[in-house]
This record gives sequence, structure tokens and C-alpha cells, in this order.
Amino acid sequence: MRRFRKSFIRAGLEALYLSGAHVWLRPIFSGVGAIYTLHHVRPRRTAEFQPNCHLEVTPEFLGQMLSHLRDHEIDIVTLDELHRRLVSQDFSRRFACFTFDDGYRDNRDFALPVMRAFGAPFTIYVTSDFAAGVGRLWWVALERLVAKAQQIEVEIGGLRLRLDASTQSAKCATFQRLHDWLRSLPSEHDIRREISALCAEHGIDEAAICRELYLSWDELRALSAEPLIEIGAHTVSHCSLAKQTEEMARSEITESRARIEAELQRPVLHMAYPYGDRAAAGPREFVLAAASGYKTAVTTRPGMIFPESADHLTALSRVSLNGHYQDPRVLPVLTSGAATAMWNGFRRIDAA
Repeated sequence: MRRFRKSFIRAGLEALYLSGAHVWLRPIFSGVGAIYTLHHVRPRRTAEFQPNCHLEVTPEFLGQMLSHLRDHEIDIVTLDELHRRLVSQDFSRRFACFTFDDGYRDNRDFALPVMRAFGAPFTIYVTSDFAAGVGRLWWVALERLVAKAQQIEVEIGGLRLRLDASTQSAKCATFQRLHDWLRSLPSEHDIRREISALCAEHGIDEAAICRELYLSWDELRALSAEPLIEIGAHTVSHCSLAKQTEEMARSEITESRARIEAELQRPVLHMAYPYGDRAAAGPREFVLAAASGYKTAVTTRPGMIFPESADHLTALSRVSLNGHYQDPRVLPVLTSGAATAMWNGFRRIDAA
């Protein structure tokens, strides 16, 4: 199903490009700008099994995107500037914001040199437990244990299952089943319990993954001095906020900000909801973010920014730069708003 979905999306993007439909849809659906979502930026990995590769793009593709925006005279701005333009309704020029979720070390090592070359500002959303080296990147741990295993035994829904991981296709199916099961669990505690048990059984050092991939507080302090970089919040533990009690969700939102401000000695005015889809963040979370004093908060719901986004500053849509679609032909389609419009059923705002 996931493979079919990926092929369907690729076919849709190509159809929009080859037909030229994105050109005539642009004036209607491009809006006043866009916020782009990224996670990893790094050279292509050579491993055959990479189920999380949608979360990474190459430095070359990032540079192509920046060049495309410059060629089309689209301003690359900070989230503070986006906020100013929305509040003051200043739409004399189209704009783009670049946002990096989680705070991976490759944002510094590979993304920053590209952004510097274009003088382009960007925001890194920091998960405070990850920066402290105590967080759990369970989706990375899951990829590594499935890559290593030939077979995985797990109890799902009261049934003890033996899942095949002996071939690449079997690994993909098993990863997706386990990933969907973990995302469906009631709480972050449940996810940690299950993934920790699997890691222990298959010899995966789960705790080391965070320290390996994530920027530490010391590294973030040095990085925050970079004029192009703005630091935002991404909660304390990277949990699905919608699954938490209101008190816990509020604590995740406010405590993350407090920790980052204390560590970096700079204000934190913007946040991103972990996962960011409908299952993870909705109207309650949007209200909590606003009440906590954030100027903006972003989802992963696909969409462009429109003038009426000013009424939904803590429910902003973004456009994903997805590792599955690193083709320069995709860029004019993404900036036209045609792809996200079709995905959203041609709604301009998705904040319900």
C-alpha cells in the first residue's frame, strides 16, 4: 500500500509538470508563500534498506530548491518575518521559510553550508530530550533492528506474531507493520516499552542513536550564534500531543520552550508539533500553543500559506521536501501549490 501511494504521488507530480497544469493553477493555489519541512540533509546512503529515506534530502537537492526560489524572486525569510507579513498583510512579494524538524547534526554539517551559500535563514525545531541525549528516536531504532533481523517476534493485539525480515521486500512490509502499530499505541510510554524490548532482543543500542545523530546542547549553543539560524521548540519528548492529557500536552509545549531558552539564553517563539498530522495535533493543541505564547506553530498538514493563515498562526501548513521525490521537475509543482491543493481537496486552510 505504501509503495502504491508513493508511486501514485510521483505519477501525480509528473502529470502536473508534464501537462503544464501547475502553471495555470499557480495563480489560484500558490498563496502568498510556503513553509518547507525538512528533517535530514546529507549525502545519499548506500544501504539497500532505508524505510525512513523520505525524511532526508541531499545537499544538492536543497541547493536546487533554493536556486529555484531565487530564480523566481521568492524571498527566503525567517518565521519572525513570515509572522510580520501575515499580521500586517504585507504580501507585496511571495516568500518561503525553511524549517528543519528534530535537530539532527547533519543540519549543521550539510544543510548549513548550502543555506549559507544562498544567504538563506532557516529554523531548527529542537526536541529538548534529544538535545540532552536522553530521547528515543524509535523510528530510527526500528529501521536498524529490522535491517539486522531475519525474523521478528512480537505481540500485537494479544497475538504473538512471527514477522519475516529475511528479504528486502519482507523487511519493508515488516517495518511498515511495526511502524503503524507503534504509532497506534496509546502513549509514548507504550512506544518506548515496546521498542526498547525489541531493541534489547535484537542487540540494538537504542540510547546511543540519539547521541549519534542529534545535536547536543553544547553544539546547539555554538550553532545558535549563526545569524541565519533560528531555534524553535519541538516539545520535550517528541510525543504525539493529541494522545496526551491536556495537562501533559501543555507541559510538553511549555517545558520544551523553557528548557531551550534556559540552555541557549535566547527567546523561543516558534514551535512544530511532533509528527504534525491530524492524529498528532488538532484544535486543542493549536489553542495550547497560542496560550503558551508562541507566535507560530507548524503542522505537517500539506498546504501553502494564504492571507487567511493569519487567523491560524498556530496551525500553519507546510510543504514537505520528501526524499522520495528529489527531481528538479518537482520544484515548480511544489511552489505552484497545485500538488497540495489537490491533496487537500482544493481547501486553502486546513486547521480544523
